[in-house]
Amino acid sequence: MFGNPGKPHAREAVESLQKAANAKFEVVGAELGKQISNAAKDLDRIVVVGGDGTLIGVARSLGSRQVPLIGVNVGKLGFLAEFLLEDLIAEFDRAVGDDTLITRRATLEVQIENGGVRHTSPAINDCVIQAGPPFRMITLGVLLDGAHLSNVAGDGLIVCTPSGSTAHNLSAGGPIVQPDVDAMILTPLSPHSLTHKPIVVNRQSRLEIRALTVNEGTTAIIDGQESHPLRPDDRVIVRRYPHDFLLVRNPKHDRWHNLVAKLHWGQPPKYE
Repeated sequence: MFGNPGKPHAREAVESLQKAANAKFEVVGAELGKQISNAAKDLDRIVVVGGDGTLIGVARSLGSRQVPLIGVNVGKLGFLAEFLLEDLIAEFDRAVGDDTLITRRATLEVQIENGGVRHTSPAINDCVIQAGPPFRMITLGVLLDGAHLSNVAGDGLIVCTPSGSTAHNLSAGGPIVQPDVDAMILTPLSPHSLTHKPIVVNRQSRLEIRALTVNEGTTAIIDGQESHPLRPDDRVIVRRYPHDFLLVRNPKHDRWHNLVAKLHWGQPPKYE
């Protein structure tokens, strides 16, 4: 069990869940703000108490040792962290023991290079390239499987997973993609063109983004948790990460529950 110490009531939630679990399960650790240990490969589940950012941070830290995560939301929206505390206490046996509740989520590998690899990281939600200070328009060359696709001039580009399609991508006008689709989405940010629209491509593709014209503050941001400055001629390579992110869904909810209940997708207009 892992709790975000920055979230109100996280400590109390971890303690309550530990009591609920102790009768039937071996709880290896109940920590706030500690790194997941190398023993993660021997665990059946990791309970993450926080919000979506906490859940993403734990998934990223696991790397190739992915363990199904049970997200308990004590944050704001809770799109990935589907359980409320009382939900998980009521459904604890099933959440831990029922493997049919495990969903596999596409994860991307982001590699930044220029004459050599400078950084490699998994991306659960997205990699966002933003123009940054002094906020002049930047130009990014986009290649797909080695073939030149387009040069995108504007404020940047989002590359996201289906799980991340409801994050920054949604705000930028990108498509909502069902979480279990094996794809990645490219969404230009404020393109200086009427023809650059978001596209969805197979996750087996190799996407290469070249920094043709950038600002001093142009940055590649991974999952909102890592920031890497981009220099002229840098390349950002995005492709399939070999280890999927594993998430335990709330059995009380259908697959579209969060979209409808939390973002109010498809709700009819209100007539006064």
